Amino acid sequence: MLTEFTMPGAALTLRDDETIYSLLTDRLARSGPDTVIAEQKTGPGEWEPMTTGEFNDAVLAVAKGLIAFGIAKGDAVSIFSATRLEWGILDFALAAIGAVTVPIYDTDSAAQAERILNDSSVKLAIADNQERFDRLDSVLDRCGSLERILMLDANALDALKGLGVMVSDEELAARMDSVTADDLATIVYTSGSTGTPKGAELSHRNFVSITRAAAACVPEMLEDHPRLMLFLPLAHCFARFVQYFAINSEDGVVGYLPDTKSLLVDMNSFEPTFIMAVPRVFEKVYNAASRKAGAGVKGRIFLHAADAARDWSRIRDAALVARDNGDDEALTGPEAAGVTKPTAKQVAEHALYETAVYRTIRSAFGPRIRFLACGGAPLDPSLAHFFNGIGITMIQGYGLTETAAPFAFTRVKDNVIGTVGQPVPGSSVKIADNGELLVRGQNVFMGYHNLPEKTAEAFTEDGWLRTGDLASIDDNGHLRLTGRAKDIIITAGGKNVSPIPMEQEISKCPIVEHAVVVGDNKPFIGAVVTLDEEGLEHWLPTQKLPADLTVAQAAALPEVAAEIQKYVDRANAEVSRAESVRKFIVLTDHFSAENKCLTPSMKVVRPAVNRVFAGDIANRIYTGKR
Repeated sequence: MLTEFTMPGAALTLRDDETIYSLLTDRLARSGPDTVIAEQKTGPGEWEPMTTGEFNDAVLAVAKGLIAFGIAKGDAVSIFSATRLEWGILDFALAAIGAVTVPIYDTDSAAQAERILNDSSVKLAIADNQERFDRLDSVLDRCGSLERILMLDANALDALKGLGVMVSDEELAARMDSVTADDLATIVYTSGSTGTPKGAELSHRNFVSITRAAAACVPEMLEDHPRLMLFLPLAHCFARFVQYFAINSEDGVVGYLPDTKSLLVDMNSFEPTFIMAVPRVFEKVYNAASRKAGAGVKGRIFLHAADAARDWSRIRDAALVARDNGDDEALTGPEAAGVTKPTAKQVAEHALYETAVYRTIRSAFGPRIRFLACGGAPLDPSLAHFFNGIGITMIQGYGLTETAAPFAFTRVKDNVIGTVGQPVPGSSVKIADNGELLVRGQNVFMGYHNLPEKTAEAFTEDGWLRTGDLASIDDNGHLRLTGRAKDIIITAGGKNVSPIPMEQEISKCPIVEHAVVVGDNKPFIGAVVTLDEEGLEHWLPTQKLPADLTVAQAAALPEVAAEIQKYVDRANAEVSRAESVRKFIVLTDHFSAENKCLTPSMKVVRPAVNRVFAGDIANRIYTGKR
């Protein structure tokens, strides 16, 4: 294993005048004004297209309006909105004139918004609807820099366009010419999975470099008229990057989806070629397919087909590893069948399941789906093998808010499952003495807003960014994450335990929504589990139990505990006795953004779970009943 790796190939060089807005103008110059660049959902399964020229005209008109409003270069403007077309237009307009975009998650409370507005000295805030407008309005008197709140549902963009008629083209051009690659583009507040959110300052160079580098790493995703359905919150760096990635392509189209209430209908009508999401989305698709198959003959066929798909993907994986190691005998020798190439029986089974199972599952993502891309949290390798095996390439990425989204990707032709791929050209990674992954490159952020001490702590003395993740690097530069540096649990007996692999295994249970391993300074390892309501609704009748039981009622059932215990046992089989989960409890509540146990990007906040459910953990795991 290597301790340091830089991806071979020419490092990306940016001109000093390249900005986020340049991603749009480059697209315009390459493909002209008449290609469709975005589609806005107008109803279930209904979309309204916008050409590149129309999109750019809207951006420039809004940019003029922002100048007329008094937004100067470096001024902060907040967008408090769900994902929608206007979000994208505002983002590019602010970038064009050198203003600083400060996103607020649409789920944030008024108090959370107030903190962000004051910390970033926001001058103008734009909400999407009345409810979020009211949240901002309730704290307006306590935000000294905030001059005005606008609302998208009340035609805020039209109002800005109208205001902008007094700004000349020359004034706009002069402002745009003043913006450079190293200017501050955005302050993104981390979702706080390990503590109080901090404002990460990201430059135009950070985002442009990673967008261009990603296109060079996975060009296949941008071929054959790419279509991206975007439903992740644009307040998250991953979603912002995804938007730039598609818009900067030759003829990519972004479908802005404000909610997922009719997701299946929307996917089939929009016909995406690729979808980027967090692991929970893909887990739900798999679980839904399993439930639809049922528990009878169809259910058994689905389970066999799923195992066959994983085997098919693992064979491909083994072939990739053998190729990387230069082992031609493994690829062509007499023992290759079933290891680095499928046996005749596996080929026949795969063809059978393609017709009976795989085609139907793929169709849930729409008729043109080719790629799934996962980021934001660790993905269970068996799930990645499943989707790869049914014919949808699962790309995994790794990055942080502080790296302007993913800086490492699995490649389409070098897609080793269980890794998060290789760094992009020009990025370097290194493993510290304590096993922590370090990174440096053009995508690494400028620092934490108003927090010089925290900024200093984020870097090593020689300038490497500390990721907080434990990892290893193989000889070909593939990164394999092994845990979080701060997530290590140390039991009262001094045993160090990495909880993530255990949690992933327990979460495979179809009735489990989340599993969190606990036990810091305790005599043994335990776990807290929340239930998945949709999973329960389908599972309960298979146990001859009423489907309409509440979560609280189901949590008390011995049948529920027994089902979860099966997956706890599987997790325990992979670790030592000291690391195993001795006792778990089923909660009657969910983890949510409201109780601070989930971030808006659906990552579990471990400290919050330990705090919010401290009584249950102490009384039911370590001193009381399950």
